[in-house]
Amino acid sequence: MKEDLNDQDYYLEVEAPHVTKHWKPGQFVIIMTHEKGERVPLSVATINGGRVGMFIKKLGKTSVELYREFRVGSSLYAVSGPLGKPLKLEDYGTVVLASDAVCGHAEQLGLAQELAKLGNKVISIQTFKTEKEVYPEKYLTTKYADEHYITTLDGTAGYKGHYIDLLRELVARREVKAVFAGGALASLKKLAEATAGLDAKVYALVRTIMVDGTGMCGSCRVRYNGVIAYACRDGPWFDARLVDWDDVLRRDARFKKIEKIALEKYLAR
Repeated sequence: MKEDLNDQDYYLEVEAPHVTKHWKPGQFVIIMTHEKGERVPLSVATINGGRVGMFIKKLGKTSVELYREFRVGSSLYAVSGPLGKPLKLEDYGTVVLASDAVCGHAEQLGLAQELAKLGNKVISIQTFKTEKEVYPEKYLTTKYADEHYITTLDGTAGYKGHYIDLLRELVARREVKAVFAGGALASLKKLAEATAGLDAKVYALVRTIMVDGTGMCGSCRVRYNGVIAYACRDGPWFDARLVDWDDVLRRDARFKKIEKIALEKYLAR
């Protein structure tokens, strides 16, 4: 199953019972379109029986190829997982979920459901650039959160601004005990700075470049609390205020030029 979420993002659902049987919130999958294809780490948005649903942005060659060429009945070369360290969730009290990009929006769905089951008051903030980019309601966390806010950068829907702006307002008047945020890495760096003095647990989804997904290649390494950690094995969720975000951002830019060339070659075929 494949469905548009907006002009750039789409929902893809695949049969992967080996994943659904063991997946827990916080874990992810790695997909390959063919034997020599790129290994792409993706957050899990939905679990429907033996099917895994993912949110994907048409950003690089593989994500565009998936959107254009794979239909109902097509087969992926591999769906590996579940990978990563599951989150150890508890009853914190009031929890804020925040996201501004596909991986973060996907993570919110599973987290909101699990945190609600544990007795938490769940506040969800989902940021989009404009009203046109807001996902269909069934793919938002509306039905799982006690409070749900949409923010848009241009103010065309919901609150004008970024989730960090609204989060600042919420923590100023509410006793927020935990924050889980995912999406753009640059935003997560700002989140860590904005919550530096907050008496709450603040977790960030550190979605780095991965190859094998089990800690062997070292591509996803993160400077964390003064040591080297691996997003695929020790994460992908970390205490946001202990991550060296400058290093994360620098490493994330390593293959931008190569990725651009690969997409251009694919589109020129």
